[in-house]
Amino acid sequence: MKEIIKLGAILTVICAVAAFALGFTNQMTAGAIAEQAALSSTNMRKELLADANKFEEIKEDFNAPLVREVYKGLKDGEVVGYTIKTAPSGYGGEVEVMVGISTDGKITAVSIGNHTETPGLGAIAKDDSFNDQYDGKSVSKNLEVIKNGTPQDNQIVAISGATITSDAVTRGVNAAIELYNNSLSK
Repeated sequence: MKEIIKLGAILTVICAVAAFALGFTNQMTAGAIAEQAALSSTNMRKELLADANKFEEIKEDFNAPLVREVYKGLKDGEVVGYTIKTAPSGYGGEVEVMVGISTDGKITAVSIGNHTETPGLGAIAKDDSFNDQYDGKSVSKNLEVIKNGTPQDNQIVAISGATITSDAVTRGVNAAIELYNNSLSK
């Protein structure tokens, strides 16, 4: 019995030291992680709206549940478009979808950020082969996902074996389209 108590005490001390070390490491790296995330988002905005040379966050409650952030892209003081970050639920959890929309009502690009989709299936949503389908699409109507065939103007071909992820990304893009049409294009 004494041996069990002794082993339990040793294990408790080891767990306490490990927990303290993890907490300390988390505390020390939290700022750097947040800085990297902000830099990554800035770089993604630049990729989505290549014409913009400055971005300003629009801090307004748009009452859009999927929308996480909205930035207007400026070039020489003129608005050239918007980047809208959404977070729809995919197969493995939230999928961070950032959409660039120009002031002429076209999707300039779509980029996938953090996600927990299945490697080799849903994770393919990050690939250009899937994302490039959105480029140049009009925001005059919502997009829909088809499983195969030749897509029409408002259709996206799903990733084979990852229809849930394809639907999630398209829901995120449609949320951005809806926000643009209802609040930003006016």
